[in-house]
Amino acid sequence: MVGVMEKAEILIESMPYIQKFNGAVVVVKYGGSAMQSPELQKSVIQDVALLKLVGMKPIIVHGGGKEISGWLSRIGKESEFINGLRVTDKETMEVAEMVLGKVNKTLVQMLGEIGVKAAGVSGKDGKTLVAEKKYAGGADIGFVGNITSVNTELVKTLIDQDFVPVIAPIGMGDDGETYNINADDAACAVATAFKAEKLAFLTDIEGVRRDPEDKDSLISILSLEEAEELMENGVVGGGMLPKLQNCIDAVKAGVSRVHILDGRTAHCLLLEFFTSKGVGTAIVKKETLLEQEKQG
Repeated sequence: MVGVMEKAEILIESMPYIQKFNGAVVVVKYGGSAMQSPELQKSVIQDVALLKLVGMKPIIVHGGGKEISGWLSRIGKESEFINGLRVTDKETMEVAEMVLGKVNKTLVQMLGEIGVKAAGVSGKDGKTLVAEKKYAGGADIGFVGNITSVNTELVKTLIDQDFVPVIAPIGMGDDGETYNINADDAACAVATAFKAEKLAFLTDIEGVRRDPEDKDSLISILSLEEAEELMENGVVGGGMLPKLQNCIDAVKAGVSRVHILDGRTAHCLLLEFFTSKGVGTAIVKKETLLEQEKQG
């Protein structure tokens, strides 16, 4: 009976969040270790399915970097990166598009298996992601794209027809070329275009720390100003730097709340979205933070 009561209390705790975000667009950037483990894959898909079933409008934007590197290795091609961006020649672009398509349909199938309608699209479909050639510190890195615009028509149509859109980060240029796009950038652009209520990055770290070496210094919630200060002071570095910048840019562009979550934690989306404490770091506007503190 105690276990049953605990479950009831969890449901009651989640109720105000379900009410608040009913009908809201939430974008989930799916990548990292959460894509490598079958158990974590199942956990993420279950979370997204539940978000859909309680009335939210989830959109998945996925990566696939490790899979792309694996397939390139199979054909004897070494992966090369400059400033964290994959050097993408014609052959690498073909492999990336193939692998991301495979990942995309796997996620669609997993959602379908638990009774949620999903549709996989490439950013090329309906010219959803329009891109231009991107350079890395002035270096030509091939067919790597920088998003110039997002056409929401196709994805909006899927949402209106009760589908969960699953987007592969492949873009098309006005020059007719196909471009490989960083999945974090793609998720940020999609969330901005839809003025999403939430954007969640599934990563391989717990969130943002005040002291990078101290696990107990995890910050649950940050205002834009605090996040910018952490970057300016050099507290945040490495791979977290561009991710936090993406978060800041998304909030400034109209996304209500951006979350950095540890995708290695089972059901991290539900724990962050539907509990008072959460499990990662949320970045919000200062007014939102003050309002939340006022409400207790």
